[in-house]
Amino acid sequence: MLRFAPSPTSDMHIGDLRVALFNYIVSKQRNEDLIVRIEDTDKENNIEGKDEEILGLLPLFGIEYTQVIYQSENVRYHSAMALQLVHEKKAFSCFCSPEWLEKKREEAKINKKAYSYDDACRNLPHELVIDNMNPFTIRLSRPDKAIVINDLVKGEISFEPDAVDSFIIMRQNKTPVYNFACAIDDMLNDISLVIRDEEHMDNTPKQNHIRTSLGYDKKVEYAHLPTILNDSNEKDDLPSVKWLLEEGFLPSAISNYLILIGNKTPQEIFDTKDAIEWFTLDALSKSPARFSIDILRHINKEHLKNMEATELSRYVGFADANIGELAKVYLEEASTTKELKSKIEAIFAAKEIPVEFTKTAKIMTETIKAAPYFEEYDDFKNYIIKESGLKGNNFLEVLRFLLTGTVNGPDVALVYKYLKNYIGEIVK
Repeated sequence: MLRFAPSPTSDMHIGDLRVALFNYIVSKQRNEDLIVRIEDTDKENNIEGKDEEILGLLPLFGIEYTQVIYQSENVRYHSAMALQLVHEKKAFSCFCSPEWLEKKREEAKINKKAYSYDDACRNLPHELVIDNMNPFTIRLSRPDKAIVINDLVKGEISFEPDAVDSFIIMRQNKTPVYNFACAIDDMLNDISLVIRDEEHMDNTPKQNHIRTSLGYDKKVEYAHLPTILNDSNEKDDLPSVKWLLEEGFLPSAISNYLILIGNKTPQEIFDTKDAIEWFTLDALSKSPARFSIDILRHINKEHLKNMEATELSRYVGFADANIGELAKVYLEEASTTKELKSKIEAIFAAKEIPVEFTKTAKIMTETIKAAPYFEEYDDFKNYIIKESGLKGNNFLEVLRFLLTGTVNGPDVALVYKYLKNYIGEIVK
């Protein structure tokens, strides 16, 4: 079993989507189920409706899953497991106040040492624990030896006991911290492989230690994906999935790009089903991946070129293969469906005639309105010349403007080929 575990606290970003895609691909390759686990225990920061938004995005990218689980529904199991650890003396109550712990952190900072909890409450006598009425957290005792993780992307990584620390598993309000809830849920769901962003790397030995302390002996594999950076070498300010879709990037192109970056692929342009045939985690670079909107535009343009014409026409407000073919003509100067739609809308919109075209445009418009249907562009053009008497250097400029709304653009003959059935709607 694999899992995609988003948090409903913000828009899905491209790193989240890449994690979801890789989990989906590997689940298909391994013939294992993929579940979606909404990690909603952070009640204060949850955004209402964000879980439904995330679940609504996944099908757009062809990501199939077998069930949806909400982490908050498992709180009773988290509490039971914490109690078990306390009974087995693998965890202990910690009465250290937040202020005291902050003081210790500041002292470590002044001494230029890494902060580590000093286990002040680990061996308190039972009577002091029972009689203590102060708020307390529950901490899991630090491991006795280094924890070694064999990561499918990063390789072997060792974490010393002090790096893992005696960390909190239950807060003072009796709710589980992220690592504890996550580790327990992975046990409950029989997760075999966790694919996630490398920002979670420091959480991995803690979750491993939790499962080991509970006597869970199934080996859970890990693959931590290198961070995606922007052009300024920062991981912030990357576009959200929602924004990319609103800007007119196709789901297939976004998926293509997220699988491509930081990876060795047999070709540049492909769909997710193709990737299932050849994708391997060990082909991923260990270095951060670089996000480029320009490369995504290029890939999006290629996917638009490959799209069936009638389907493409629907993105610009039609259901006509001719309009879809016309949209492909405009791919010389556009790379998203949003940009294509603006090009097509300009064709059918009321046109504000430039002053220098006014006289010629008026005559040409009346001539076109009175013209019969012509299959071929040359016949259409020759009819206008003959009936209007118009000629000169700006003839084609005016004709292009009346047909497309711009003085520059694709060849008029090519535009006419796909617009001839709409001339009456365009030239009014």
